[in-house]
Order: sequence, then C-alpha cells, then structure tokens
Amino acid sequence: MDDTKPVLAREVEYHEKLYAGFAQQHFAKPAVRALRAHMVARILTLTRTAKTARVLSLGCGIGDTEVLLAPSVAELVGIDLSPSAIRQARLDAASAGASNLRFIEGSLESAAFEPESFDLVIAIFFLHHLPQALLESLPGRVYSLLRPRGRFYSLDPSSQRLSGAVGSLVVPRLMRKYQSPDERQLDREETAALFSTAGFAVRSGFYDFLSSPLAGLAPGWRFGYEMARRLDNALVRTPGLSSLGSNFEIIAHRPPRR
Repeated sequence: MDDTKPVLAREVEYHEKLYAGFAQQHFAKPAVRALRAHMVARILTLTRTAKTARVLSLGCGIGDTEVLLAPSVAELVGIDLSPSAIRQARLDAASAGASNLRFIEGSLESAAFEPESFDLVIAIFFLHHLPQALLESLPGRVYSLLRPRGRFYSLDPSSQRLSGAVGSLVVPRLMRKYQSPDERQLDREETAALFSTAGFAVRSGFYDFLSSPLAGLAPGWRFGYEMARRLDNALVRTPGLSSLGSNFEIIAHRPPRR
C-alpha cells in the first residue's frame, strides 16, 4: 500500500504549525545559528562547491541555512511543500539582500526542473521525513538533476544514535515536540546504498554526537554548543564509538561522462 499522499499531508500539517512562529524564534537563537553556520562551512568543504555553482536545496524550510550559503554560490533555489515556510524564507532572503536566492513552494515533480541543471543538491534533515517510496526514488531523481561531476549532500538522524535513545528516556515529551508524526531515523549504510545503486560514488560518515541535540535543547547557549562541537570533532573520529553518532552525512558524486 502506497502511503505517500497521507504521509506528505501530515508532514505539511505539522510543519505549517511549526512555522507559525516557533521555528522562526527557535532558529534565530545563537546556538542554532552557530550550528547552521557550521553546516554551511562543512557543505562547502566536503562538496568543494565553486563560487559559480547552481544549488538546489530540498526541504529548505524557512531558508535559514540557504541564506547563509547563498553568498558562496552563483544561484540557490530552495523548495519546500510548506506555504508558511516559503513565505518566511522569501521575507528573510529579501531582508538579507540575497538576490541570487529563490524559493519555490512545491515538490520536485511540480517544479519540473531541467535535467542536469544543478551543480549541487543539498538535503538538510529532509530524507528522514520522506515516505519510503519517495526515499527510494529520490537518488535517481537527484542524479538526473545534477550535471556530470555534480554532488549531493544530506544530513539526517541515525537509527543507531545514542542521543535519541537517551532523549526518549529522559525528555520524551520534548523529543516528540521536535518530531513530525511520520519522521523516523535512518540507517546510514542502507541510505548510502540507495545512492550507490542510482550510480553515484558515495561517502558517508557521522556529523556529531552532542552539538546539534544541544542546540535543539538549549538554543540560546552558544558557548555550550561550541564546546560540544569541539568534543564532537574528536568523537566522530573515534573507532567503535562513531557508529553511535546522532546524525550522519552522505556525500554523493555523479561521475563524469565517459
């Protein structure tokens, strides 16, 4: 049974409520802004994105990451199903004077982008919201949108995350507040395999243990976030421990034409 439509409807309903005021206030706080800035710097480093790049952001939300990324690329297009998110993203892009940043309400299907029209596609905390059928079909769609040598970057919660297990026991109500009804944690290797099957050369690894969960729980505590990020830089490199990381990255490269 294909549950794609009802799942997407529930996702939109949840995010419309989230973007009715809470998200804007939460994402503007110091620790969350520091987290987003770190994400942008990491994306640029890992994908080696050029200043001339055309970028697509899937599930862009209110565009807080995209506004930070826009000065480093030629053009950035964000797309999201939530009308409230897109309205806020457009307002924030205008306030920032980001003339190379454009936001679209809709999906990949409704947007109908031209094949091979992007150098980079990003998906920040997006894949784990997708129904399984869409998750399995997405890598092929992304492959067709990327130019040869183009790259894809995603960041999502791991099904083996230690922080999720602890949070569910210690602060279950708060955990539910930050989760939509149908989202789930993903297996890093299984998700990476979807992109390999689609023809990408794929690398994957863990992004953090403590820093992004702490930014969510204590968004105003920038110093705490920065200390946690420094610790994470060591933890994600520790053999045997890294597999318990909170969030994992996928960096997928479309090979050149032969």
